[in-house]
Amino acid sequence: MPPANPTSQAVVVGAGISGLACAYHLRKLGLQVLVLEQSPRPGGLVRSVRRDGFLLEEGPQSFLLTAPMFEMIRELGLESELLRADPRAARYVLIEGKLTRVPLAPPQLLFGSLLGARTKWSLLRDALGRSIPPDGDESISDFVRRKFTPELLDRLVGPFVSGIYAGDPARLGLRATFPVIYELESKYGSIIRGAMKSRGERGGQRLGSISFRGGNETLMTALGKSLGESLLLDATVEAISTEPVAGKREFRFQVAHGGERVQFRSAAVVVTCPAATAANLLRPLSPGMAAALSAIEYAPVAMLYAGFPRAQVGHPLSGFGFLVPRAAARQLLGTVWNSSLFAGRSPEGSALFTSFAGGTTNPGFASADPEAIRDALLQ
Repeated sequence: MPPANPTSQAVVVGAGISGLACAYHLRKLGLQVLVLEQSPRPGGLVRSVRRDGFLLEEGPQSFLLTAPMFEMIRELGLESELLRADPRAARYVLIEGKLTRVPLAPPQLLFGSLLGARTKWSLLRDALGRSIPPDGDESISDFVRRKFTPELLDRLVGPFVSGIYAGDPARLGLRATFPVIYELESKYGSIIRGAMKSRGERGGQRLGSISFRGGNETLMTALGKSLGESLLLDATVEAISTEPVAGKREFRFQVAHGGERVQFRSAAVVVTCPAATAANLLRPLSPGMAAALSAIEYAPVAMLYAGFPRAQVGHPLSGFGFLVPRAAARQLLGTVWNSSLFAGRSPEGSALFTSFAGGTTNPGFASADPEAIRDALLQ
């Protein structure tokens, strides 16, 4: 049912994780907010499904906890539902057909066998020296080649970027994707030295990867409930326009809801829906912004869930999972070992895996026949 008052201080378009979190914090600031979501549920791509005893995450497999996010979780009363991944859990990369453990600390990188002498020297040079980032943004690839070596890009950074963005490091800007890395070089002149110093500055904060006992959708449901009548579901924003009111610009929203069209007004708008949808809504207001949004490319990704009796799995699975470098020339981007990462993801005596394929490495593969994807990823 639409709110009785069609006017609010801010309208948020989209109730995915960005829209929900934005609305939550705006309300904390005392603003009257209305969230418009076209689907019948909040959460967007974050969805948790229980099937045959397995808990499947249809969106992100975990969240990276930050101090503001932890504060929000406590305010929502979800602290008892929180699950933390062991930050010391192993990560692996597929090198020459074998799963190779990734060292988690600089000394382990220096004395391990994953990287060659030239790359190890570049790590030492960063730790002991000082550099200044160039003016303007640079790609992740350019940054790693400037500071370190192509080997580090191919064996570690590239797979890591694919695991997060399913994207091409040569086409992703460092400041947009990993602003903390840019800030470390800007502030300390060294990534390694800066990371060690900033870790000390954080004190006893326990961050890292998290989920919830009932899955990641737990957070979305709680955020939606906290908004109450400020969240309107099954509400499709068809058009956004502006009108001058008392010398200020007021936003007008035409919304399809409950088989009829309703109008809303606000002093501000936050659009959190996908770029193409946002471009269509904002084109009458800002053609330039719409053009920039239309140019954003999405990396298509296919996901495969696989459950096995634990006794049939030869690997100890003591870690997060593994990533696959492009040089391996495989369809697979990586696999998360869900049942090792968080409790309650699979029935007793079973193991759950979530594998990813496609991305910018092989965009056509994500739209292939599901059986072909399954056969390729289970090889």
